[in-house]
Amino acid sequence: MSDETKKTTTAAEMSADEVLKKYDKESNTRDPKGFWGILISAVCILFAVFQLYTAIFGVLDAHLQRTIHLAFGLCLIFLLYPARKSWSREKMNPLDVLFAVLSVGATMYLVVEYQELVLRAGMNTQQDIIIGLIGTILIFEAARRTVGWPMIIVALVFVAYAFLGPYMPGIMAHRGVGFDELVSHLYYTTEGIFGVPMGVSSTFIYLFILFGAYLEATGLGRFFIDLANALAGWAVGGPAKVAVLSSGLMGTVSGSSVANVAGTGSFTIPMMKKLGYRPSFAGAVEAAASTGGQLMPPVMGAAAFLMAEFVGTPYINIVKAAVIPAILYYTGIWLGVHYEAKKYGLKGTPREELPKFGPLLREKGHLAVPLIVIVYLLVSGYTPMRAALYAIGLTIVCACLRKNTRITFRDFVNGLINGSKGVLGVLIACATAGIIIGVVTKTGVGLKLATALLDLAGGRLIPAMFFTMITSLILGMGVPTTANYVITSTIAAPALVQMHVPVLAAHMFAFYFGIVADVTPPVALAAYAGSGIAGANPMKTGVNAAKLAIAAFIVPYIFVLAPELLMINATFLTVALSMITAIFGMWGLSLAMIGFCQHVLSIAQRILFFLGGLCLIIPGTYTDLAGVAILVVAFLWQKRNTGGPLPNVRED
Repeated sequence: MSDETKKTTTAAEMSADEVLKKYDKESNTRDPKGFWGILISAVCILFAVFQLYTAIFGVLDAHLQRTIHLAFGLCLIFLLYPARKSWSREKMNPLDVLFAVLSVGATMYLVVEYQELVLRAGMNTQQDIIIGLIGTILIFEAARRTVGWPMIIVALVFVAYAFLGPYMPGIMAHRGVGFDELVSHLYYTTEGIFGVPMGVSSTFIYLFILFGAYLEATGLGRFFIDLANALAGWAVGGPAKVAVLSSGLMGTVSGSSVANVAGTGSFTIPMMKKLGYRPSFAGAVEAAASTGGQLMPPVMGAAAFLMAEFVGTPYINIVKAAVIPAILYYTGIWLGVHYEAKKYGLKGTPREELPKFGPLLREKGHLAVPLIVIVYLLVSGYTPMRAALYAIGLTIVCACLRKNTRITFRDFVNGLINGSKGVLGVLIACATAGIIIGVVTKTGVGLKLATALLDLAGGRLIPAMFFTMITSLILGMGVPTTANYVITSTIAAPALVQMHVPVLAAHMFAFYFGIVADVTPPVALAAYAGSGIAGANPMKTGVNAAKLAIAAFIVPYIFVLAPELLMINATFLTVALSMITAIFGMWGLSLAMIGFCQHVLSIAQRILFFLGGLCLIIPGTYTDLAGVAILVVAFLWQKRNTGGPLPNVRED
């Protein structure tokens, strides 16, 4: 037995809760009882009431809405997230209480002194500066507890750059920003902490997370898994296809790759291992499928709402642009698990052990109605906030249609509590991202970085895309989806925009590679979460996940070169043709990644399938013809190979 095998077979399998606590900082909260438990629940409920009230009767002035939103968020973060990992999750620490009080004071100062602050805009007093500094430091501390060090480090680098501008070399130099000037800009304007990300968090995002909390309370996640089992559990490699389907469906409303892995993976990964999938591959399937949920419309990890604001386009255009790339992504994973199963002769689950589609749909199909309705409302031109508000109400109504899914008053209250807790990671990420944006707007560093990337690429598009990809992958490591997009769009996307790439395509390019960081070693949080549940080697799981997610590494290059894949200036015919050829292209790429078609492929055959698939994904008559010819040659060649499926290897 190899060392690799020994390592894997002795690896301890982790529960979903353990995975969340280890790989998802947002889930590692304290759960105090008694007075503190009641107080936290009360604050969560008040937070939800404030958000629902302003959604129904109209939001407050931008700065006030965002400030109160942040005040609730910071207070809850310090009460729920201990300053140190070693501190008790059952008892409250006085230091955390102090921080919670300070955070409320620092933020509500803007509310109490609002009129005075408006009158002396740009002429802040020393008291203003001190309180602004305290508030900013508390945001950094809250981000450390909630989303971890990667984002903190990025933000601190930008703050340092603001002060060190005169000492920077070449194009990166600037006049420098004074201490008071920077604090005022970050804390007392809507161009810093209380900028666009916080605005979106305080309106759209909160309501969509509350919507997701009520969907979860109705048992929608389990329904998706049962539905996927009924549709695909019997097929070749059935459990893996169930993982792809259920994770994709959950990803439409989930805001976290890791949370999605833990939620659906606790069911699907043991199913895959039981069938015979290697543990590292089982974990990789769930990781790749769950990460794809962040690329799947309509929510896209809440980044879709931010993208609409940043790009300056209606939300529905973001949804339309994301459809074809998302389909290609999941097509690649589906084909990958299919041919992995054929490679090792893995069958599906017997039909008699699976839920029946008809009875399942009759029993729980009503739970999916709110998802269908919210998509319809968004497409019909309703604002995301109004659509989410209606969908929340409809979720509660639909759940009450059957006794076994009915929501009690306790469930309703718990939904408010869970919604408020669920938004904290996004909220603080948006606040921290606001610091980055504030420095960018104050120093013009976004344009400077774009120019530096272009100089590095020699003014050529393909090298510029490559360097933008690397930048986005690095910036996306360990950062939540929403913040991920803010950072990558601020730093990486402008380089492509300068090269006359459509703004939406540039932003989508940076977003894709920021998200794919979740399955790209060395920091592949989703893959590591999957490996924890599977009891597999984390690095090997990450490599397998990256192979399954191959579409996410190729398709962004294609839609920058051919924006019709994003439905930009495209006709129905061009879109349909591009999509059909791209799907066949994904077939070729998947065969190359897995190394199996009807027989095990040689290295030369895998190269041919890869090249043929790539040619078909690239829109164009000549590339399509070349791709078809190469794939036909590769297919006929592999038919002459000998041997069938490989021995069923249950362990790595």
